[in-house]
Amino acid sequence: MIKTPICDLLGIEYPIFQGGMAWISDGKLAAAVSNGGGLGIISAMNANAEYLKKQIDLARSLTDKPFGVNIMLMSPFAEEVAQLVAQEKVAVVTTGAGNPSRYMPMWLEAGIKVIPVVASVGMAKLVTKAGAAAIIAEGGESGGHVGEMTTMVGASFGCLAPRLVTGQFDVEKHKAVWPSTGNYCRGGAFNSRLLGAQGVQVGTRFLVAEECGVHPNYKKKVLKANDIATMVTGKRLGHPVRQIKNQFAKDYAKAEYSQISDEELEKLGRGALYRAAVEGDEKTGDFLAGQISGMINKEQPAAEIIQEMFQEAEEVLKGAGKWVR
Repeated sequence: MIKTPICDLLGIEYPIFQGGMAWISDGKLAAAVSNGGGLGIISAMNANAEYLKKQIDLARSLTDKPFGVNIMLMSPFAEEVAQLVAQEKVAVVTTGAGNPSRYMPMWLEAGIKVIPVVASVGMAKLVTKAGAAAIIAEGGESGGHVGEMTTMVGASFGCLAPRLVTGQFDVEKHKAVWPSTGNYCRGGAFNSRLLGAQGVQVGTRFLVAEECGVHPNYKKKVLKANDIATMVTGKRLGHPVRQIKNQFAKDYAKAEYSQISDEELEKLGRGALYRAAVEGDEKTGDFLAGQISGMINKEQPAAEIIQEMFQEAEEVLKGAGKWVR
C-alpha cells in the first residue's frame, strides 16, 4: 500500500485530498472521502459562517475521521469563516485565491494544519515560511480556478511541479501535493510521487462519487466528456477557470475578447456555477471540471474511487522496475 509522511501528519490512510469545490464539496461528500481513507474537504466558498457551521456539524455526524475546510480568500465572508474554523478546531484548512498569511497565526494557535493551494514557487516559499504544514501545487490542467502554468504535463521546466523539484523548493520537507489532473488515469498517483509529491488532490473525479450531491446534469457532463471537452476562460479578469464547453462557456469567451467592460463581464459570470451545480442548467450554467474529465466513465462510491486509484498506482509501481537497466 502506498503511504507517505503526509498520511501520518494528517492521520489518513491514503495520501489523497478531495478538492474544495463550491456548491459541491459539502459535509456529506467530505465525510464519505474521509471514511474512505482520504482527506475530505468542505468548501466554504462564498458562504457565511452559519452555512459552514452546518456543514462541519454534518460531517462530524457522519465520520470520526479527520476532514478539512477550504477557504476562498476572495470571499466576502473570509474573515468570519477563518475565525469559525479556528473556533471549531477543524483538522485541516486549505486555502485558495490569495495569500492566507494574515490568518495563519490564528489557525496555527488552534492546532490546525494549514495547507494552501499555490500557483508559483514564490507563493510556496512564502506560505511555508509562515508555517504551512504542506502545499498543494495547482496548475492549469485542473478544474475550477487554475494557475497559468501546467502542473507537470511533459515535465517541462515551464511546468509548476518540475520547478518545485529542481532545487527551488524542498517538496519532501514541505510535503507538496499535486492536483487532480493526471491522477485519475492509471498510475497517476504514482506519477505524482515520482516527481516528489507526497499526495494528490482530486476534485473532478469526486464529482461522480455516489455521495456527491451535485445536480445529475453535472455528473452527466463529466461522464460524457471527451479529451477536448474543457476550456479556460477568465484570464482577462485575473482569475482563470477551467470548465466543460457549453453555450455559457463559449458566450463568456466571446464576451471576454469584446469591448464589454470588466464590470459587465464579471456580472455575466455571476451565479453561473450555482446554476450548473444546483439547478443543472446546461445552457447558462458553468460546469467547472478538469482536463481529466474525458477519462472518467462511471459513478462510484467515494471509497471505491480511492481504492481503485491506489490499486492502479501500485500495479504501475510493481512493474516499473522492468524499465531500469
